[in-house]
Amino acid sequence: MSLYGTNDEERTDLTKEESRFVRARSRRLLGSLLNPLKARLVLAVFLGIVSTAIRVAGPALIALGIDWALPRAVLGQYDYLWVVVIAYLSAAVATSLLTYYFLMLSARLAQTMLFDLRNRMFVHTQKLSVEFHERYTAGRVIARQTSDLESIAELLAGGLNELVIGGLFMILTAAALLLLDPISFLVLLGALIPLAILTRWFQIKTNRGYRKQRVASARLIQYFVETMTGIRAVKAFRKEKQNEKHFGGLVEDYRKHNAHLIQLFGIYDPGLIMIGNLTVAAVLLVGGFRVLDGSLGIGVLTAAILYAKRFFDPMEEIAIFYNSYQSASSALEKISGVLEEEPSVPEAENPTSVSQAQGNVRFDGVEFKYQSGPVVLKKFDLEIPAGQTIALVGTTGAGKSTLAKLISRFYDPSSGSVSLDGIDLRDISNTDLRREVVMVTQEAYLFSGTVAENIQLGRPGASMEDVVAAAKAVGAHEFISALPEGYDTDVNKRGGRVSAGQRQLISFARSFLANPAVLILDEATSSLDIPSERMVQRGLKTLLAGRTAVIIAHRLSTVAIADRVLVMEHGEIIEDGSPLRLAEGDGKFARLYRAWRDSLV
Repeated sequence: MSLYGTNDEERTDLTKEESRFVRARSRRLLGSLLNPLKARLVLAVFLGIVSTAIRVAGPALIALGIDWALPRAVLGQYDYLWVVVIAYLSAAVATSLLTYYFLMLSARLAQTMLFDLRNRMFVHTQKLSVEFHERYTAGRVIARQTSDLESIAELLAGGLNELVIGGLFMILTAAALLLLDPISFLVLLGALIPLAILTRWFQIKTNRGYRKQRVASARLIQYFVETMTGIRAVKAFRKEKQNEKHFGGLVEDYRKHNAHLIQLFGIYDPGLIMIGNLTVAAVLLVGGFRVLDGSLGIGVLTAAILYAKRFFDPMEEIAIFYNSYQSASSALEKISGVLEEEPSVPEAENPTSVSQAQGNVRFDGVEFKYQSGPVVLKKFDLEIPAGQTIALVGTTGAGKSTLAKLISRFYDPSSGSVSLDGIDLRDISNTDLRREVVMVTQEAYLFSGTVAENIQLGRPGASMEDVVAAAKAVGAHEFISALPEGYDTDVNKRGGRVSAGQRQLISFARSFLANPAVLILDEATSSLDIPSERMVQRGLKTLLAGRTAVIIAHRLSTVAIADRVLVMEHGEIIEDGSPLRLAEGDGKFARLYRAWRDSLV
């Protein structure tokens, strides 16, 4: 994990040290995006400088025409005037062509950077461990991929061009005025003092404002996504009015931040116009007296006025750019925070190859706790022989799912080791581990696509015969065949065309097709009705034969197919034995078993 990680995006009161760290993190990200594009970037800058320099030459050519070519034209020497006119028109054409190539090249650079950044975000968030996704909500991840990336896209698409061209134009305009008339340049230089004060004020005031705006925007998107994701619960508990009120508050908060920024911009933009007009007036006044005493030509004064006026023209565009820049800068800070997150379960640098595991699982001196909080699993040793089916039983919060997540290596133990066939899970590649250890969770997630495609995720490239065989094994073939298009039926997002129990059966078929050495069922039968559960249990007896299996279930009916039962309480294994032996004893499992048996009467 990064020193100042993803939690800093929700704060607007970062210390100076934290702010420097976040800015440095953003610069590193920007540098990594620009490094592969150095050659094209240099070419773009060269085109921008040349096109802007030619554009800046316009007023100087006008001064040349007025003070040098016109007096000769009065005497009948028109060639000089034609030279100036042709030079002016040639400069205009050259500026247009070079600006066109600059804009095209910079647009391609921007799109390349944006594609790289968007792809990095998607790939990196997939690589991050389960721990990250459990603390970083889906709404916030979506905000990074949508509104934040769009802010950066807006900046790269147009704002960056305005900054480069505008900045170059101001520098070259000031340089041209210095060469043409140093006194007018000094007048312009004096105007930079109030300009710098106004711009610095604007920067300070908007810096925190845009951070607050991005936080408000992320919260808005996060709440919207969570509400739409849990729409069934919203409907079931009639939460619409409460959600409407809360969402309205988030919208109002977002509106207030935008209104404050607009107000600041409304002060800055007129301030620029006033400083620009006063500067032009000063250049005209000082230059006018010099024209009267003959020390300055009218053409030079005209050019000086044009340069003074043009100098401030890009400032409005740069102010608009600054608007986009602040928003994009805040977005880049958040994205850089995500990209600098390190997986809490890193892959081994030199992994041990596991071609066909037997399925022996061993815990040696394992203890586990989350980053902040008490110990969840107290130090213990445990061995699960290959081919054995064990059931984990215990009250909610006893540590059953955590133990299973350690076997899947969703987490690493705080101390000790978990091994598969004598190999520490930390030394096995993720590819091999995901092939050999498969977990079926309570929430059976189906991706958009057909039923067959969802089952084939267990073993990409599997034939339809294998898919059908897996479905038959878990008792899913009958209802799949009854769907409108059978195995070719599109399940829609989150399996909308099938029930919760049917989604679970499809996920079972997917897992069985994978043919792992270790299969973990984390309360995977909780969404099944009694007939469906019995049907799956019949399939499990056959399919779990010869395979190591860990079954977590609150329904004790599932325990019947287990060879061994582990009863957990407060992060400890308090009972270990066969279902029959434990049921005949006087321990916790016996009490649970008798209570369950009495409930069936």
